[in-house]
Amino acid sequence: MASGQRLALVTGVTGYIGGRLVPELLKAGYAVRAVARHPERLRDQPWRDAEGVEVVQGDASDAESMARAMEGVDVAYYLIHSLGSGRDFEARDRHTARTFARAAREAGVSRVVYLGGLHPEGERLSPHLGSRKEVGDILLASGVPTTVLQAAVILGSGSASFEMLRYLTERLPVMITPKWLESRIQPIAVRDVLHYLVGSASMPGDVSRAFDIGGPDVLTYRDMMQRYAAVAGLAPRRIVPVPLLTPSLSSHWVGLVTPVPNGIARPLVDSLVHDVVCQEHDIAHYVPDPAEGLAGFERAVELALAKIHDLEVATRWSSAATLGAPSDPLPSDPDWAGGSLYVDDRSSVVQASRESLWSVIEGIGGDNGWYSWRLGWMARGLMDRVFGGPGLRRGRRHPHDLAVGDALDWWRVEEIEDLHLLRLRAEMRLPGLAWLELVVDEDSRGRTVFRQRALFHPRGLAGHAYWAAVYPFHGIVFGGMQRNIAAAAEAAEQAGGEPRWRASGKAS
Repeated sequence: MASGQRLALVTGVTGYIGGRLVPELLKAGYAVRAVARHPERLRDQPWRDAEGVEVVQGDASDAESMARAMEGVDVAYYLIHSLGSGRDFEARDRHTARTFARAAREAGVSRVVYLGGLHPEGERLSPHLGSRKEVGDILLASGVPTTVLQAAVILGSGSASFEMLRYLTERLPVMITPKWLESRIQPIAVRDVLHYLVGSASMPGDVSRAFDIGGPDVLTYRDMMQRYAAVAGLAPRRIVPVPLLTPSLSSHWVGLVTPVPNGIARPLVDSLVHDVVCQEHDIAHYVPDPAEGLAGFERAVELALAKIHDLEVATRWSSAATLGAPSDPLPSDPDWAGGSLYVDDRSSVVQASRESLWSVIEGIGGDNGWYSWRLGWMARGLMDRVFGGPGLRRGRRHPHDLAVGDALDWWRVEEIEDLHLLRLRAEMRLPGLAWLELVVDEDSRGRTVFRQRALFHPRGLAGHAYWAAVYPFHGIVFGGMQRNIAAAAEAAEQAGGEPRWRASGKAS
């Protein structure tokens, strides 16, 4: 860190906002200490090895790791919150906020900045919004000058709110919709949220309060859908509101139609039940609006769609949304000390170069498909969605490239070694832990070998029963995958070009 350079600590760096804030702080001249429970997930971030960045392992709910992380910090960003799932998420949020606040106070941090949710005053809030408000109150009471930024719907490529709006509008030209489509909302572009976050770091020391932040437009969700359709070149949507769709039912409906699973859709829907409109714009007294002005709704949508079209989505909502997947290490061999381990191990010689085979493997999933029993994958994905899992709708961040930490349908990229290994960890609803390894290797004769290994560590009797139930289908699913990936690589090699999924965007 250069002499006189201020140090900003950022939590939530594997998430949507945190991952975008780091480069913005660097541009503004700050040094950044990025705190993550799993720093390995940041390995492929373009800012990971930038000058001025320090990545440290830490957990905001752990006092000892926070005390270490706060040393020498000038401003600390609190960009974490539970997704509103589980009975004790409010207690977890409360404990984490108190731990973070105490560490900031004891380290002499000059300011805390928190991104919370815009909420109406005097109304009974949903558990999700209520918890976010409580976190803001805890930080404001910490004794450290605190800026709480309260935003409603954040519009940006890859945000959960934008993905929900996008897919509802694009996939449903005719909709029977809940009453919350008439709620008034003041959305804000993600670039303007980042502008206020960076600017908040230099507020005067005597300022400690909450600020409402929003874009220039106040719309209903119905308006947002119709105006999104116009920007995206779609026909006007036909929308028929009905009073029967409760927030709970709505979240299941959103979970089936969009990539956003029920567990994340529910808190989003809960926040839309209220009118969420800014009551003041005092933030401008301390952080002037961007020189080009705040982005209106149409401009924010245009920017987001351009990023998606140009494959420049820096972070996605799914970056940090692991949906309960544990962090246990991968079992290294079948006699793993952690208990029973089921393994499906396959390998075959492929008449293609390692580069051609790897190109197919790295492009797997999302719109490119899984190269086996399509109906079976779709049925399993739908079942997972019904039980609150991600299913297959999370897709891919990029159609060709993968990075550690990427969500890939119901998997998470746990390890990737170019031209050699792709290891995926299952985040679907399962009675156990599951991994899939795809390996490009070479035998003693110099031939390309494709190795494929599926591992499952059962949890209790249900886990053993699950493996017994699905094992008869492994020949179709994993055997088909083995054969079809190899065939795709061989076909590309013979054609002298790229695999067909790269040429067309779809698996053959």
